Amino acid sequence: MSISSPAIRVRELRKTYEVHEREAGLLASVRSLVRRRVKEVSAVDGISFEVTPGEVVGFLGPNGAGKTTTLKVLSGLLYPTAGEVAVLGHVPWRREKTFLRRMTLVMGQRNQLVWDIPVVDSFELNRAIYGVGRDEFRLTLNELADLLDLGPLLTKPVRNLSLGERMKCEIAAALLHRPRMLFLDEPTLGLDVTMQRRIRSFVAEYNQRHEATVLLTSHYMADVEALCRRVVVIHHGQLLFDGDLAVLVQRFSPYKTIAVDLEGGGGQRDDLSRYGEVMSVEDGRVTFRIPKAKTASATSRLLAELPVTDLTVADPPIEEVIDRVFAGGAGVDSEPRIEPMGKAGPR
Repeated sequence: MSISSPAIRVRELRKTYEVHEREAGLLASVRSLVRRRVKEVSAVDGISFEVTPGEVVGFLGPNGAGKTTTLKVLSGLLYPTAGEVAVLGHVPWRREKTFLRRMTLVMGQRNQLVWDIPVVDSFELNRAIYGVGRDEFRLTLNELADLLDLGPLLTKPVRNLSLGERMKCEIAAALLHRPRMLFLDEPTLGLDVTMQRRIRSFVAEYNQRHEATVLLTSHYMADVEALCRRVVVIHHGQLLFDGDLAVLVQRFSPYKTIAVDLEGGGGQRDDLSRYGEVMSVEDGRVTFRIPKAKTASATSRLLAELPVTDLTVADPPIEEVIDRVFAGGAGVDSEPRIEPMGKAGPR
């Protein structure tokens, strides 16, 4: 693969499944033995995108959107129904050794470590599988142990680890061969806030140290905000958006959030509604939702007419923006409506 080639190239990727259906009841069961009804379900419906080497991209969508199916195709676990895919210059489902040594797939709460043996022994097993030299293995293990604070965990059986500890070890095991392509499917799923932050910091550090390409799915928008400048959004297997996260917020949220701290509390909710939509009033802090075009005038009125001790203006939470993207907008007068981009080329 040349330096200018994309790390991931996807063209009109499709993946469909045949699902057998039958109605409830004994007669339907007997009938299904003779003639089975089959329904074709499209998990991925003609998406196209590219990812450049060293880029960290958020791959977003609700449950059932086709994210995990796409990652499995990109990592070589599934054959596509149609389309072209190249990852690091390889066709993933050919499962070539040179490809497998350069990529990894981490799926939240999916085990690859051996349950009843110490963590370091599972690491040694991975070393042998990937043919990593002992000197390189020790160097990489020391680096990962330092970044993830694994020292006290290496001699413990996997079954004795907490979920957060095990997830750190799972990620380390997946990176012992120093892959250049990381497919991360919900890597912080079920972890507490502190552990999520540590995993995010580690992924960012690994990306910088090794110029690794990362395709990340997560339902925790803090993961996306911390790691990804660019996001690819899919829904019902189709591409809805591909671009900068900031552009997504600007395009699909016509509102700003204004939070003000008031002397003597927030007063009556009805009295405050003349400044904008009141989202909350709590302990003297009032949060408004204001159309972007009216943000400046609303801010001036608030400062001039109310006893404001502090004021902040911010974009809405990214979770709210993503919800609007999936909903396709709330109407032509209030929200920009999305049209699927599955037929379009990459950005």
